[in-house]
This record gives sequence, structure tokens and C-alpha cells, in this order.
Amino acid sequence: MSDPEPPTKTTGVNTPTWPTQPTYSNLGEVRAHLLPSKPCRPRTPEPPLADPQPLPPPLPKKTLTRTQSLPTHKAPSPSPVQSGQHRKPLLGSLSVDESRAGDQRVEPARPPAELPFCSLDAELGLSLHDLHRPEAVHAALEARQLEGLRVVHARLHARLLGGRPGPCRPGHDFRLLDSSPCLESGDALYYRLVRADEEAWHLLAAKVPKPGAEEPHPWGLELQALLAPHFNLQGLCGLVPEGTLPEMPWRGPVALATEVPELTVAQWLVEAGTQPPMKFTRAVALLLLQLSMALEHLEAQGAALAELRPENLLLMSPRGCGATGPPRLLLADFGRVHPCPQGPLGAHARQLSSLLQKLLGPRKPLATPLAVGLEHLAVQLARVRPSAARTRCALQVLLWGPEQELRGRRAQLGPWLLVRRALLVLHLAERAVGGEVPHLEDWLCCEYLAQATEASLDLALELLWD
Repeated sequence: MSDPEPPTKTTGVNTPTWPTQPTYSNLGEVRAHLLPSKPCRPRTPEPPLADPQPLPPPLPKKTLTRTQSLPTHKAPSPSPVQSGQHRKPLLGSLSVDESRAGDQRVEPARPPAELPFCSLDAELGLSLHDLHRPEAVHAALEARQLEGLRVVHARLHARLLGGRPGPCRPGHDFRLLDSSPCLESGDALYYRLVRADEEAWHLLAAKVPKPGAEEPHPWGLELQALLAPHFNLQGLCGLVPEGTLPEMPWRGPVALATEVPELTVAQWLVEAGTQPPMKFTRAVALLLLQLSMALEHLEAQGAALAELRPENLLLMSPRGCGATGPPRLLLADFGRVHPCPQGPLGAHARQLSSLLQKLLGPRKPLATPLAVGLEHLAVQLARVRPSAARTRCALQVLLWGPEQELRGRRAQLGPWLLVRRALLVLHLAERAVGGEVPHLEDWLCCEYLAQATEASLDLALELLWD
């Protein structure tokens, strides 16, 4: 979905002008860029002290150039103050996604440590004696490799979730972008609108309940408003007050969603029918993985979704990622979320089994190994009824290994995990040097290998192939 044109008129807000495609960033970055860079003061010679001795003839003047260290991040573009331009950033779901693809300015919560090649022994915690012990060197490299993988995961996480709009305030203005909904889900209509204040624009979605829809469960709506931001859960940032938009095609206040959805899973299933079998099956596995991550978060809160319906599972392009790749899944049906006591059996296992069979149904029979594993997982979900967390581990194993042959071989799972981590780091480095933008699957794979243990791999293989 293409970015909307910036609104030409809004109450109380100046209209921004952009000579080129706008750059979107969060408010902290905007304030940092608005500060003009401090000019270097030229060196002026001080007046010479009185000296009775005659001075030697002056040496020829030479122009000294200051050297600069190699940049570790992408150089920022000139600020509006420096370039003489006045502009406001448009922060929103898809606007931030496409414009900030490849942006290196998003910093993780914990920045990575530099690795100076002149002091590898100090960086890795190795002494001169340890360098003669292969097991000590291997252990140090494995620890540094895992730390590097976690740093990559943190950077991608900051890229994917950066630029979220804050809560609504009384001074905000709103402008409806389209008179017709951009998406119709099972229970709601979504309209694109812009929220503006003195500093930024934000592209949001008004979530309007459909006429005749089932009355939502109030407990689930309260939970949605209280949950911390999660990559696969729809976030809210307030309400559109009644009467704010005279042209709005709905009545009463409606919720404001922080992300603008593009498709439902039901619509995607119709469009994905023309994909090759291997690509289609992998896309199904990645969508189900994201759904299990969302349900895992609900189960940890003592909540469960009464019914998983493809028409209420939303999809959108992930921000900061390449154009190709899997979409981002958002669980938005909080009106059907209710309290559920935690127990040994997964509250969503049977629903996930039914949904998986429904997704794979249009393309049967599939002969790919991943398709065979997904079909077997659907059976195991209904029989064993695992938690959403264990289901997530099983889907990760189906997507990225290990293979079925390592089931029950705990002694070999550790070496497999070390080799797989090393290969992923090399793969990401090769793509980064080539200038490729990471995909959502890269982040999901980083999260898997950074958190996996021999015990979790063994349990996942047991669920899949027991």
C-alpha cells in the first residue's frame, strides 16, 4: 500500500512542504537534527610575547587537514535548520516502514561493544596462556558469537517497533484521509487518518465497529489498552473524540489503532493461491509462528481468545524491512478475549490445529518436507494440546531446523546450535556488506537462535515427531 499524500489542510497546524520524499523519524531524532552543528573555530595565533632576541625567519605555511574516524553509522542528512527548509516528519505505520528501510540510526536498548582487532585477547577475556588452549578459545568465541547475535536481534527489534505514536492529547488535530474504509475485517472497518500536533504527523487507523457485530467482551478491551507494545498485538493510542471530524462516516468516539492494516488472513489466503507450493507453505508457517507468539503473550497474561478467525487476523508490511518477505501479523480481535486460568493444556491448541488445517487445505496435497511437518503438527496440536510457547518452538524447528534425525540425540543438539548460529551471523554479514535490507524472517530467526537451548530443541522435536 502506498503512502498517503500529506494532508493539505488541518486545523491549527502548518502544512509541511517536502521537496523530496519525507524522512520519518521519532521526535527525539527530530529534535537532535534540528540543533545546528557546532562550527569549528579557526585557530588564530596569539600575540607574540616580547622577546629581545631576533626571531628566525618564518617557515613556509602548510595547510593542516583534520582526519576523521571511520563512521560507524549512516551519516545523518542535513537538518532542516541547516538546509533552510521547514518540514515536519510524518510518523505512521507504512510511512515509517518504507522510508526508514535501511536506516542505521535506530539504536538498540543495549548498544553492541566494539571489537578492536588490536586487543582480541582482552575483548574475549583470554590470557596469553588461554590462547594455547583450544577449548578456551572456542568457548570465548561461542560466547562472543551469541552476544553478537543478540545485538543483531536488538537492532532489528528497534527497527521494527521504532517510531510508535504516543497517546492522544487534547491539542491533537485529526484529518480523515479516505471517505471509504481501507480494510474491512470480520468485526470492524478501518479508516486511515492523520493525527497532528505542533511537532509531527502520525498515520493511524480509526477502528470502527461494524453494525450488527457481536458485543465485545469488556475485559478483553481493557486488557488491550493496558498491554505493553508487542510486535504481533494490535496497539491502541486513544480515541477519536465525537465531533472532531465533521466528515467522518461513523457516530460516536472510536478507537485509534497505531498500525494501519492492509489485508486480513482470509483475503491473503485467496491471493496467495497462485504462489508456488514451497513459498506458500513457508509463508503459512511464518504467519502461524507470529500468531503463536501473540497467543503466547496472551496466555502469559492469563487470557485466551475464544475463537481464531482468519477474517479478524490482520496483515501489514513490516516497517524497516525489504519490500519482499513475509507480512507482519496483528491479532486485533480483543473483543473475544476473556480470562482463562493457566493449566497444563494449551488454551489455543485446538484452534491453532483447526486454523492450520484451514490454511493448508486449499493447496493439498503438498509434498514438501515443511508441508509434511505442518500437517503432522496440526494433528499433534489437537492430540497433545501444547501451550502456545511450545507450539512456537515447534514451528521454529520446522522453519530453521534441526531435522528429524536429531530427535533424541541431546549430545548433538548443542554442536548443531553452535554451527547454526555461526552460519546465520555470516549470512547476515554477507547481506549487509552487499547493502541488502533485512527481512522480517531474519529477525524471527535471530530470536529463535538467540533463545534456543538443547532442552527446548529436544522438546520441540519430541512434539513434532513423537
